[in-house]
Amino acid sequence: MLEAREVCSGATGRNGGHTKASSYRAFLDNCHVQGEAEAAKIARLEYNCIKAVHAFARQHNIDCDSWEGDTVDIIYDNSQWIRAKKAISEMRRVLGDKDPAAQYRFHDASETAEKYMTDGALGAVSYKAGSISGYKCVIGILNIALEKGLNLQTQTPALKIDRSSDAGQHRWMIETPRGFIRAERVIMAINGYTAYLYPPVKGIIVPLRGTVAAQRPGTGMPKEGLKMTYSFIYGNGYEYMIFRPPGSTFAGDLVIGGCSTKAPEEGLYEWGTTDDTSIDPDIGQYVRDSAAGYFGSHWGEDDPNGRIRKQWTGIMGYSSQGFPLVGSIPNEENLWIAASFQGSGMILCFLTAQALTLMMDGADDEKLNEWFPRAFRMSEDRLKHKFQGRLHEKAPMDVELQSQL
Repeated sequence: MLEAREVCSGATGRNGGHTKASSYRAFLDNCHVQGEAEAAKIARLEYNCIKAVHAFARQHNIDCDSWEGDTVDIIYDNSQWIRAKKAISEMRRVLGDKDPAAQYRFHDASETAEKYMTDGALGAVSYKAGSISGYKCVIGILNIALEKGLNLQTQTPALKIDRSSDAGQHRWMIETPRGFIRAERVIMAINGYTAYLYPPVKGIIVPLRGTVAAQRPGTGMPKEGLKMTYSFIYGNGYEYMIFRPPGSTFAGDLVIGGCSTKAPEEGLYEWGTTDDTSIDPDIGQYVRDSAAGYFGSHWGEDDPNGRIRKQWTGIMGYSSQGFPLVGSIPNEENLWIAASFQGSGMILCFLTAQALTLMMDGADDEKLNEWFPRAFRMSEDRLKHKFQGRLHEKAPMDVELQSQL
């Protein structure tokens, strides 16, 4: 396993760790494009992935700040509110009223303001979710893998993949600054950076820089800390927010991310960006101000030690159809991919990795098709669809991305 920098130093280790499947937000689109059966598969995979990640952490005693509980979507836009009601009604019809993936509760404006301390919303949707430290979780998984014989090499970026001239089993050659590695099978799991290593997916998988901030809660916020995670949904985007759970470092702190559409040109220039060492000043300022803005008078004064503990960025990967690309690269024997998780890796990666290993082990059969969505599979057809913009939100993207394409 090659890591370009330190272990888990990319977006997986940098994101807020929100294990939250807002499946209703994409459900109507998925039904329209993929059909009801596939839309149901996607929703169930997202829900089951959350449960599987937290269960794995418990089973293997991985100390990763795992927390399971309630989440709430605070909705400010009327079209989003109407769409949420319709989508959840359809989810209940297609999946069944008792399906765990279709369990949602609605709250009107008055209850939302009182219960969730957010004035000005049209209403809210609450459901089950969780949070986890992506970094600590991956470190725990890697420790298990190392005990089983994994060869992990950090500070070893893959610079190029070529077919090997070796007539034996080692079909692929990976160039690194430290030398060459020959391999029979190669998996590309580099998400937003995939096009650098495999140019045929240029314009198919496009990077997007996301911004996150860890904040001390205001003096007016509950002294015992929040009891649920949040998303704040408006016309053309959203922010997500978790709280650091009891017993974790900086317990009670808020971690909030998103906000890119609040930048000039709705953050168009963040698409195609692969620099996670800097922060756009407009987006950075909005992230720093957003939590206090949403909670309004409930926020109180900033903490005496300052509102912001730390702010940073990470690089995500998006595809034209709004789904991951998983499986064998067409016409490239033993070259595999698991990438383009649409900023939702916490609810997709764990079971997607399981599906990929089953494919590689020759178990790509009807049993896998029962739960793994067809829309997630890599295919020749998917290589024909250029990225035009993030789906399931009003975040227009009608030009090619100069910095990446």
